[in-house]
Amino acid sequence: MKAATPYLESLRYMDNAKENLKKAGKDDGLYDDIKYVRTASGIAYNAVLIALDEYLKRKEDNDYKKPKSIEDYTKRIAKQNKKLLTLVNDVYDNLHILGYYHGTKSVKNIQAGFEEAYAIIDFIKEQ
Repeated sequence: MKAATPYLESLRYMDNAKENLKKAGKDDGLYDDIKYVRTASGIAYNAVLIALDEYLKRKEDNDYKKPKSIEDYTKRIAKQNKKLLTLVNDVYDNLHILGYYHGTKSVKNIQAGFEEAYAIIDFIKEQ
C-alpha cells in the first residue's frame, strides 16, 4: 500500500477534524460541546503542522530539520513567505490557542481557523 502524500494526509486530518466538530453542535453562533471543539481544533492544527513540515522540507531541502516549536516554524517560514507566515500566526491563534487550549465556543473563530488551515495546506498541493 502506497503511503499518502503529506497533502493527502493533511486533508485526511481535516476531514477527521470536521467530523469531530459536527459532534459539538451549535446554536446562535456558539458551539455546545467544548470537548469536540477542542478535539477538532487539535486535529486541524496537526494537519497544518504536517503541511508546514512538507513546505519547509521543499524549501530547505537538505538543510531541513524538524522544527521544535511554533517560534521555530514562524522564524523559518518568515524567511520564505510572508503570506504563509500570516496564515500560520492566525491558525495558531484560532485553532491552537482559542480552540484547543481555551475551548472557545465561537463558531466564527473556529471556522476562520479551518479556512486558514485549508489555505496553508494548499501551499503544498501537488501540481
